[in-house]
Amino acid sequence: MATEGTTIERATPETAVLVLTPSGRDAVLVARALEQSGFVAVPCRDGEELVRRIVEGAGAALVAEEALEPSVVRRLVEVLAAQAPWSDFPFLIFTERAATVRENQLALETFDVLGNVTALERPLHMRTMVSAVRAALRARVRQYASRAALHDRERDVRQRDQFLAMLGHELRNPLGALRNATQLLQQTDGAAPKAGRSVAMPVEVIDRQVHHLTRLVDDLLDVARVTTGKIVLHTTPTDLAAISSALVEECRRAGRERGLELVFEPPPAPIVVLGDRVRLEQIVNNLLMNALKYTPAGGRVVVALADEADEAVLTVADTGVGMSPETLRSAFEPFTQSERTLDRAQGGMGLGLSVVRTLARLHGGSVAAASLGLGQGTTFTVRLPLARGEALEPEPPAIFARPGGDPRRLLVVEDSQDNRETLQDILQGLGHEVYVAIDGVDGVERALTLRPDLALVDIGLPLIDGFEVARRVRAAVGSSIVLVALTGYGQPEDRARAAAAGFDAHLTKPLDFEALERVLASLPARATRRLVQPAAAAR
Repeated sequence: MATEGTTIERATPETAVLVLTPSGRDAVLVARALEQSGFVAVPCRDGEELVRRIVEGAGAALVAEEALEPSVVRRLVEVLAAQAPWSDFPFLIFTERAATVRENQLALETFDVLGNVTALERPLHMRTMVSAVRAALRARVRQYASRAALHDRERDVRQRDQFLAMLGHELRNPLGALRNATQLLQQTDGAAPKAGRSVAMPVEVIDRQVHHLTRLVDDLLDVARVTTGKIVLHTTPTDLAAISSALVEECRRAGRERGLELVFEPPPAPIVVLGDRVRLEQIVNNLLMNALKYTPAGGRVVVALADEADEAVLTVADTGVGMSPETLRSAFEPFTQSERTLDRAQGGMGLGLSVVRTLARLHGGSVAAASLGLGQGTTFTVRLPLARGEALEPEPPAIFARPGGDPRRLLVVEDSQDNRETLQDILQGLGHEVYVAIDGVDGVERALTLRPDLALVDIGLPLIDGFEVARRVRAAVGSSIVLVALTGYGQPEDRARAAAAGFDAHLTKPLDFEALERVLASLPARATRRLVQPAAAAR
């Protein structure tokens, strides 16, 4: 609104002032005066028009008391009773100065049934009327803000409920497979497996489903980091073409199993961007997984890279189920995965594309989705700034191959019995001498007594936590023991806190054994110790 000092930023029908007087001419004159002060004013011919416009949406009503006939008041009361909870429609009523207290009381009783009423006694100065209208509209705008907040909250609740339903679906599938696999293992314990089956089959199912559950948790944590602004990029000059080529090769087997053709169209030269290698891999991998998920057998997925002006352009195009215009509009919103088919065979929680958008923006780029419609495939295009003139960082080392290294003396400090005992069995099976402790105090005592080569320490321990375990062990023996935090806390601040407490490495649950083997391989060679038999070590 143009009037100085008003909180109405722009005039709209929802901020219009409705004017009703016994004489239509008077209404027009009042409306014109309001418009000269910067308001939107609408003269009403009669009470029915006033009621209709209130229902359609308005900011306030300026009404002469003579125009409030009993029939009009009854209709207004009916309409106001049906207002949304956020609404309290304001009325400004021109009144005659009451001659007696009784007359004034009767007038108030008549007006009060309308709720939010301000009485303006005539004769009235123009400045007073403008001030009263402005105050009423300010209050009305605050009501609209409450309406918007309520709508946002209702939308968030709907999205939350949809997400929880999807999360339940996505968790129950792998949990069901894990339960079935363990049942199969119990059936084959000590007995020959049924024809066509082997003990390895349920083990493979368990391994596959644990990886799936880990990915779901990682996606949830990434979205949590996104919403709290805790993603920190570690940028170096990186060849986006090399990353894309490697990920396409990794996905070829999955593509063949689904009957898909997976094609990589490499650029003629490296495409160098200044980015976080891990997060760039996440962008490409999420788009690849999305394309494979929504492309039926016999389809094609093409990954291409190009150098356009000062941008690296990555496209992932599929011939899959496509997207409707409604789906395209919300494709990158978290927890709002649209149903592309009537079933949910593809799975997913609608998180991957949201993470892609955020990571692209953090790299100074963008991502867009395009589709001609359902059944006509989808193309995702990521644009990132090129890093011209930057020297490429050396490629990271290849995946660590399991060494035939010396047996090591290890200590596992873990309060969860299942985690503790299974990890002990696995490490002993790899040839190591393994001791266990069930709480923080026990862990410190056994570390100082046994002097293991390496201690795997949980953070959330009884009595004293893993951070305090590390501090006490470091204070007593210095750097002679390698301390590894093994925990479900994997945020950057958790890693920093672990390092500050004295841990040499930080591994998240479920344990990545290749990462543990890399830590073990880094230990200096030592004289072979006499191994304690498992029964003696299994405290």
